[in-house]
Amino acid sequence: MDNSLILSYTTFIYFLAFMAYLLGMVMNRPFFARAGTYLSLLGFTAQTVAIILRWVESYNLGIGHAPFSNLYESLIFFAWTLMFLYLILEWRTKNRTIGTFVTPLAFLAMAYASFSPNISSHIQPLIPALKSNWLISHVITCFFGYAAFAMSFGISIMYLLKRLDRSEESHLFLKLIPSKAVLDDLNYQMVVIGFLMLTLGIITGSVWAHSAWGSYWSWDPKETWSLITWLVYASVIHTRLVKGWTGKKIAVLSIVGFVCVLFTYFGVNYLAGLHSYGKK
Repeated sequence: MDNSLILSYTTFIYFLAFMAYLLGMVMNRPFFARAGTYLSLLGFTAQTVAIILRWVESYNLGIGHAPFSNLYESLIFFAWTLMFLYLILEWRTKNRTIGTFVTPLAFLAMAYASFSPNISSHIQPLIPALKSNWLISHVITCFFGYAAFAMSFGISIMYLLKRLDRSEESHLFLKLIPSKAVLDDLNYQMVVIGFLMLTLGIITGSVWAHSAWGSYWSWDPKETWSLITWLVYASVIHTRLVKGWTGKKIAVLSIVGFVCVLFTYFGVNYLAGLHSYGKK
């Protein structure tokens, strides 16, 4: 089966997973929540197979490379890393409500990759700058960082909603969300993981840039906004450890940080720079 077709099916599977998690929360039916987990596992497995098939196909076409080289492939990999981290978190916490706020992000990434008329799903040969052994390490570290920040974003939204749960008349939807203390702790953990991964991504990217363009840092728009994103999340960790900030302040900062992630990922692709190939 064609990898693009499998990925299209995966998009709808993630949407069904989101609907199942949502129904599980709104109706307080564990059956739907379990269905969300099974659908997430099915989608993740299918997506893994599709990525492997795409990798093999690139070698069969004589242009073999890891499937991380353009916007389509990076969106697919982002959704994969996001679901990978989420499934680990669900297994560790035994709480499925977080899936209601995470699976939509994976679905939207897959949907944008699959159905946007401006994104090509064809396997393309690498441009000279991308022909490096640093490609895999740089992309993997960056996108695991982005996925952890996306998780932090979803958990921050949950935290802000949980603050509305202040009376016995609150909707069951809010009652099922984990406690603010649990969410605050999970949020910080995701920020730390994302920060460490992004740091490694910036380091490997700098080494790669030196081998490709002869400079470790060129103040390219992507590099500049990666640094801005790094500083925002560094401030989250700093204020938590030094100033003792918790709760709402950390949640708001995490949301601001994810906005920076989105601009780093999408916005700067449309600015002239060394990373402009990322929009193809």
